[in-house]
Amino acid sequence: MKHEGCTLCRIELKDVGVTAGTDTLLDRVNFHIHCGELTALVGPNGAGKTTLVKALLGQTPYTGQIRHVDAHGHDFPAPRIGYVPQQLPFDREMPLTVLDLMAGSLQKRPVWTGVGKKTREKVEKALSETQAEALIDKRLGALSGGELQRVLLSMAITPLPDLLVLDEPVSGVDQNGLSLFLQTVSSLRRSHHLGILMVSHDWDLVRRYADHVILLNQQVLCAGSPEEVFASEAFQKTFSAGGGF
Repeated sequence: MKHEGCTLCRIELKDVGVTAGTDTLLDRVNFHIHCGELTALVGPNGAGKTTLVKALLGQTPYTGQIRHVDAHGHDFPAPRIGYVPQQLPFDREMPLTVLDLMAGSLQKRPVWTGVGKKTREKVEKALSETQAEALIDKRLGALSGGELQRVLLSMAITPLPDLLVLDEPVSGVDQNGLSLFLQTVSSLRRSHHLGILMVSHDWDLVRRYADHVILLNQQVLCAGSPEEVFASEAFQKTFSAGGGF
């Protein structure tokens, strides 16, 4: 949905479609994700939310266009996308620290040969953006759910992306961790003018933090403010039969 009068750059999806054999997973999906705004993606189970995220990340073939454009419709180079998954599967008994994990993505040499001073400084700076610098030497398996998600958020914004994708990032996180994570995301959006796409099944969370909501069920059924989408006939019909996210 175009925001009239908007002067911001945006990620623009135009007629995006995805098929698997004879099944249509996404059908002519159109919407914009504007920088400086948090756009929430909601929909029932099987609506294509995960498929859409994979298309944005370049992990699945699609038809149509995904463009990074300025206010005048001119193309920028391919956008840099940061991604925070719902969870990170790993062996919690591994003697791997937060520093090891993040240094592995920042330096060319294997982390078992050591982490240089400059790399450690880069990791500390990245963690400070998410109020997680105290975790730098903590073992990964000892982190709480909220701590781990803030570490993953630090990795997703290093280097700073054009679009940050949060895929149900607070599922299973306790209330304190949830509040701190979302406050951190809001702060990053303001300070770096990030465009954020958040997949969520938590309607209260969406109401509190989203600027814009996309209701998806293979196609975009409705788009607007949280109040507009949750009050819409499309939303009521989609979930009237008790369908879950």
